[in-house]
Amino acid sequence: MSAISGASALTIVICLAGPVMTALPANAQDPGNDDAFERQRTEMLDRQRRVILNNDGGDALRTAPDSPVESMLTARTLGLEETHVDTIFYCTNRGTFSRHSHRTEVSEYLVGPGEPHENTIFGALVRAGTDPLEVMVQWGRENDVEIFWSERMNDQHDASRPDGVSAWKREHPECLVGSTDDRPPHGAWSQVDYAQRPVRDQMFSIIEEVCLNYDIDGIEMDFFRHPTFFRTTAWGGHATDEEIALMTGLVRRVREMTERVGRQRGRPILVAIRVPDSVPLARAMGLDLEGWLAEGLVDIMTGSGYFRMNSWEYLVELGRRHGALVYAGLSESRVDADTSTVNRRSQASYRGRAARAWQAGVDGIYLFNMFNPRAEMLQQIGDPEVLAGLDAEYFATVRGAQARSYGNPDHWVAGGSQWRNVPILTPEAPLSIAPGESARIPLFVGDQEPDREVEITCHLMAISSADLRLKLNGREVLERASQEYWTQFPIAHGLLRPGENSFELTVGNAHDAPGRIEWTSQVMPQPPWRHGRMREGVVFAELQDDGMLIADRGTEQGDYLYFSFPWNADPERLAVAEAQVRVIDGWNNLTVSNGIATERVALYPDHIRLHFAGNRHEMDTTREFHTYRVEIEGENIRVYVDGELRIDGTGAFTHSSDGRNSVAFGAANSPSVGEALWRSVSAASPGLAGAQIYDLAVCVSDR
Repeated sequence: MSAISGASALTIVICLAGPVMTALPANAQDPGNDDAFERQRTEMLDRQRRVILNNDGGDALRTAPDSPVESMLTARTLGLEETHVDTIFYCTNRGTFSRHSHRTEVSEYLVGPGEPHENTIFGALVRAGTDPLEVMVQWGRENDVEIFWSERMNDQHDASRPDGVSAWKREHPECLVGSTDDRPPHGAWSQVDYAQRPVRDQMFSIIEEVCLNYDIDGIEMDFFRHPTFFRTTAWGGHATDEEIALMTGLVRRVREMTERVGRQRGRPILVAIRVPDSVPLARAMGLDLEGWLAEGLVDIMTGSGYFRMNSWEYLVELGRRHGALVYAGLSESRVDADTSTVNRRSQASYRGRAARAWQAGVDGIYLFNMFNPRAEMLQQIGDPEVLAGLDAEYFATVRGAQARSYGNPDHWVAGGSQWRNVPILTPEAPLSIAPGESARIPLFVGDQEPDREVEITCHLMAISSADLRLKLNGREVLERASQEYWTQFPIAHGLLRPGENSFELTVGNAHDAPGRIEWTSQVMPQPPWRHGRMREGVVFAELQDDGMLIADRGTEQGDYLYFSFPWNADPERLAVAEAQVRVIDGWNNLTVSNGIATERVALYPDHIRLHFAGNRHEMDTTREFHTYRVEIEGENIRVYVDGELRIDGTGAFTHSSDGRNSVAFGAANSPSVGEALWRSVSAASPGLAGAQIYDLAVCVSDR
């Protein structure tokens, strides 16, 4: 038996087998004393809550040491006492619907005898008669840190991990939006359909059980991880009015329950949500944000995650209009363009993002997938006055990507990006400017101390076939220095202003010839070239005397390695990619995509072929370097080897690219292996004429 301390705490009785039982505290609220209860709610809402840190519960899944509680807290929690983190949202959902790492009879418990997590910290906590959520609640009470329990409303991690699908899902296949053999175009097959009554009832029971059995300060319904909720939306439609009403009914039912249980225990249970920052997008997904807020079903709203749709002012206005607290959701960046000069993952970048959000009027900062309790920024980002005196980096876009990646709203619901009102500018989603044309890029910065002497530099990643000029807020910036794809523009004092700034780029007139990119193996490919994950000695790239070795020697899921470059190919005009390669073994690819179609020119030791179309040419690719030239135009693809046409794919270039528009080279795909030496890769595309703008950042630092 264990008890949670605190004057108003519930007593929790935990048994290794059998039910979790609760007893009401002695100071349980008289249900009729609404004034006192509402005063408590006001006090809870008004408490200092500068930074909310979301912990996904992974700190309990490490190998179990002798002191499981201390080890769990050391991983992500100890050290937060001296930071701006006033609230922790602790998630016990384990990658699928209805599987958790808190003690439960309603959901599937994560561990049992002989199961994989038995010998983790989590298993040791269970044997000690406790669990991760109880440990966090106890630590929060001892350190005056608010603890919310966070529930992911439709986690899809199990879609790629068959052993991760919960027993509830296996027992209710009719409640899923798809199957392994029938995968929907949006979201993932393993997500549940909230139009089904058993789904809503099960989720409600899970939330109710936690509210009854743990002395939490509040709950979070996380609708952003992952935001597909209905079979209708998974298969290309928008949520119907009936489906929207069903989801609202669930949220209302949860609110009514938290009010009832809160009065029973003598202290309110606050309700938080994490949602897309767009009313129409959320509604298309089935979430009636305005209705929930107007009805008072929500206390705290966090916006943004994989993507942002609007400026922070949009969310602030929505919350203020309905009396809800608003938090800016800062998730980790997944844009592969970081350098030693500018880095979206840096402390300075987080400071810039937080400063801008505070300037817009948010009530605080919410961090997702940020687990280092000793990060310096945690002592800074909760105070806009502190941030005003610190170095910061600002980007036109921190999150967001091309095609159907998580950073694209269209991945989750058809046409979702139509409601996006913020710029998308990353190496994966560049901006094209034709010769003689201009483009405007807005960039928002936070407040700075008025008398602070700072050095401000604009960093522009671009390639251009003609002169490229920059104006900032209407004034031309003439001084510049260039290196690789980057150009640095020193910014005069007073030219950059708090809030929105206008960067106008103009390309000089030039002949409309295909622009060209070229890489040689003297150096590793630099951004805007991007690549996937590497595993030392298994999946890697390294420079050698006669080329760059790209090797995939692994067979696990995700073992492959490609370097890709967005080249903005026009589907109706000729685009060309060329590579000098010597195959060593296995399967290697030179891949071309034009936004409509894609094809992998597969290079094997004894032949080459079009991976999707099947056209094939027998040859030895291993004895020496060969030059492979790939031409695409319309539905036609041609492959030349050392100047000789070897594959005529007239009418064969038709396999869907899912929106990808890039040239890529590398090794294999799971579970196949492959390796080759690459000496050079070049590409020419009409879309590269004029200028391609891949990134824009502003760095502010002390002189």
